[in-house]
Amino acid sequence: MRLLAIHSDFIEYKPLQKAIPKAEQAELAERRIDECLVIFVSVEKEDEGNPSLIAERTSAEIEDVAGKVHADNLVVYPWVHLTSNPASPDAALSILRDIEEKLREKGRYKVARAPFGYYKQFTIKCKGHPLSELSKEIKVGKDEKAPAPQQEVSESLKLEEKTKREYFILTTEGELITPDKFDYTGLEDFKSFVKYETEKVRAYEAEPPHIKIMKEHGIAQYEPGSDAGNFRWPPNGRLIKKLLERAISDFCINYGAMEVETPIMYDYEHPALKKYMNRFPARQYSVESDDKKFFLRFAACFGQFLMTHDMVISYKDLPLKMFELTRYSFRREQSGELAGLKRLRAFTMPDMHTLCGNMEEAKQEFDSQYIKCHEWMKMLGLGFETSFRVQQDFFNENKEWYVNMIKKVGKPVLIELFDMRYAYFITKFEFNFVDSAKKASALSTVQIDVENSETYDLSYTSKEGKKERLLILHTSISGSIERVIYALLESEAEKIANKKVPMLPLWLSPTQVRVVPITDKHVEYANEIAHQLELEDVRLDIDDRQETLEKKIRDAEKEWVPYVLVVGDREMESKKFSVRVRESGERKTLAMEELTVMLRSKLKGKPFEKLSLSRYLSKRPII
Repeated sequence: MRLLAIHSDFIEYKPLQKAIPKAEQAELAERRIDECLVIFVSVEKEDEGNPSLIAERTSAEIEDVAGKVHADNLVVYPWVHLTSNPASPDAALSILRDIEEKLREKGRYKVARAPFGYYKQFTIKCKGHPLSELSKEIKVGKDEKAPAPQQEVSESLKLEEKTKREYFILTTEGELITPDKFDYTGLEDFKSFVKYETEKVRAYEAEPPHIKIMKEHGIAQYEPGSDAGNFRWPPNGRLIKKLLERAISDFCINYGAMEVETPIMYDYEHPALKKYMNRFPARQYSVESDDKKFFLRFAACFGQFLMTHDMVISYKDLPLKMFELTRYSFRREQSGELAGLKRLRAFTMPDMHTLCGNMEEAKQEFDSQYIKCHEWMKMLGLGFETSFRVQQDFFNENKEWYVNMIKKVGKPVLIELFDMRYAYFITKFEFNFVDSAKKASALSTVQIDVENSETYDLSYTSKEGKKERLLILHTSISGSIERVIYALLESEAEKIANKKVPMLPLWLSPTQVRVVPITDKHVEYANEIAHQLELEDVRLDIDDRQETLEKKIRDAEKEWVPYVLVVGDREMESKKFSVRVRESGERKTLAMEELTVMLRSKLKGKPFEKLSLSRYLSKRPII
């Protein structure tokens, strides 16, 4: 079986005359289908040996491509010209009909099939994005009986597709306005976010700009030896990740969470886990060991809930917070959904759960964590747009509570109301970053879980000495560490597009200060400066390469180094330095004490880690 899939603005076709005697009966009328995925199909001779299985796998392949490009209209177009070994007309038509029927059975697609056995006139307009043209070859063995292994799909994902949703804008005055009636004046990012959420157009038409930046700056690289969506992290990227991991860990622990660690692999047949896995909207990696089937965790929930089950908890302990930095969590995202550091299959998720005694306590914590998430986003300097997802009845009962929350941030929010609870949560919020392509990504999130206390048999002892069920908040104040880096790089890409100077926050810059000796005789003095700054927990390096001063400064600018100190005879004599400040574009003459005071004030309260590269640029490998 050979396929050519074209994601199209439209296709128009008209059967003209029979090409073979066994052409099927068909109306010779012109037809047009807009916004569609057109799949040109050649059924081959070897497909006749196992027609049912080839139809099954072909329909699954078509569905996978449709998911990547978010197409709901499918056109199956017989095209014998893709093969030199075609099946017999009877077998080909039977398999094509089977493919068409299997796609219709999915219930989510409108499926058209061009008539078989005709010369046809057609016009097609390909969209031209990176996924708009895909070719596939599918083969099955004659004696194969079982379909190809399918990735596990939770019941929650299936139920989510059937859920009815309505979208509204909730203003700080408490008005509910449909997205098409809202005035977006001065709220361009919010407008883009609402469009992204309501229209569900996820595919990028061009490579997200953060991918180029992450490669150029040695932050992250694709790993061809692993599955897609798994990255390798050179020293610069590892440092940035480590600093963010420390920052969010400190943030959660200072907020009162106790830190734990749990396994990354769990038994499919564990009764509580099996039920929860079917209520979580994610796809899993599966592994086998000793004739047992396991899945890799997609969050820290499993281990933390099993740990909670074995605890003795009093009402005096509540609310009780538990935190874990999961390196790694795994989700088998569909390949068309992967997009650099925005959406991966293996990621670091700071995961916190809060145990509460009743709904009022849960709402108070939800409100408090809403503010903590806002503090985190402000600390990173990232803009965001807010969404709430709520079961309709719960929203109706608590509308005033939602309005009071959004007043604290002072911006309208997107509300998604769903008629039935497809997952374990009854409400959640997300702070979403809008990138330069006007695509959104959720960072901070908190959910109120009303189901898993029962699933995992989680309880506490009340004041009256009775066993009572807990309510659970699922929280990631930062979102995945990789997605935070994506947002930071995309923010800088926006600056580049607007002719502004890009740079990472000082505390996250792999090199905070670069000392540039003018000649070799100034390297020793550069080392003295470096030693003094290292005592202040400042990351620095020395450009001791045999290059011109102009090239050294130019390279520092390319690497977004925040402070560049030029050291020559004059600096050695005066003990003052010519300092290039990237953020302001200024050139300042500063004494060491002045420089250290300035750096101390900017780095106060931020974590510090050493960069695991040589101090000397001449001794660093090219990454």
